[in-house]
Amino acid sequence: MGFFHSIKERFSIFGEFWYFMKTSKRWWLGPIIVFLLLLSLLIVFTESSALAPFIYSLF
Repeated sequence: MGFFHSIKERFSIFGEFWYFMKTSKRWWLGPIIVFLLLLSLLIVFTESSALAPFIYSLF
């Protein structure tokens, strides 16, 4: 049970963020967070591939 409890504590930040967005009406933060997460996943998955020079040249 300790393993599931620690996972629940780690993902509680998403619940807190959702509650913050809902109560303070800051819906514009959602797309920014999603974009940053997708961009970070793109960088992590392509850092050791041959596509890395092309991805970095876009920025």
